[in-house]
Amino acid sequence: MANETTSTSLNDLIPSIIAEAMFVASERSIMRNLVKNFAVPFGTGKTVTIPRYGIQTALPVAEDEDLLSKVVSTDSAVLTVSEVGIMTAVTDLAANAAQSNVVADVGRLFGEAIARRMDQDLTALFPRFTTALGDGTTAITAAKVFEAVAKLRAAGVPSDALFLVLNPEVAYDLKKDLTSAFQNPAAGIIQNAAMQSGFVGMLAGVPVFESANVVSVAGDSVGSLFHRDALGLALMKDISIESQRDASLRATELVATAVYGVGELYDGYGIALNFDSSIA
Repeated sequence: MANETTSTSLNDLIPSIIAEAMFVASERSIMRNLVKNFAVPFGTGKTVTIPRYGIQTALPVAEDEDLLSKVVSTDSAVLTVSEVGIMTAVTDLAANAAQSNVVADVGRLFGEAIARRMDQDLTALFPRFTTALGDGTTAITAAKVFEAVAKLRAAGVPSDALFLVLNPEVAYDLKKDLTSAFQNPAAGIIQNAAMQSGFVGMLAGVPVFESANVVSVAGDSVGSLFHRDALGLALMKDISIESQRDASLRATELVATAVYGVGELYDGYGIALNFDSSIA
């Protein structure tokens, strides 16, 4: 059977190689909590249709004037769920030779892998926004963030749930711009926070997030400023991890799966930010 986890592939867990298991921290999943979530019950099909209502306009009327009926129509966004998963078999020899609980360790890594895939699927939607700033050849600046915020607010997008998500290498240039190449002459609250913690935190009234799940190609990446309702996550089955004994292989199979779908809900509620990093 291919793709088994053997004592060789888990040699970093064996005491003769390393005293304690050290795992590289996975990129923290953030996107799931920044978008609109929909539950898809079992037995309802593989798609969920989300109705979208257009903006309505109220008109002035005279005291004795009868109101005219207004047709309220909708279009819809359709999210289709599919399954993602990852599997391995932990051999008895690998598990018995390791000092830590290999099954639990691999299970945690698998859960993080699924969460990472979910984030990557959502950030892959950023380039689909019709409105965009940048052409992938210049570095981002604070002025461009304020411009993006102004465009969304001018379009009537609610400002109570806006988020900015950037690749860390692009975020570096934003912090560089805010702090005048890290000399911090202004010494304002935002500049001090960027210098002290390495994070911007909040800019133009918008929380700023950095994620390596925003794919970068030679330093070019497309982040986004968006409202929560711009993107949707339809979840039929959350991340689950199962184990099954394979006696003939003398191993325990570990399987992690999730069933979900992602998609754009309101195109006008997001702006693609296509910028190049100066350090990539």
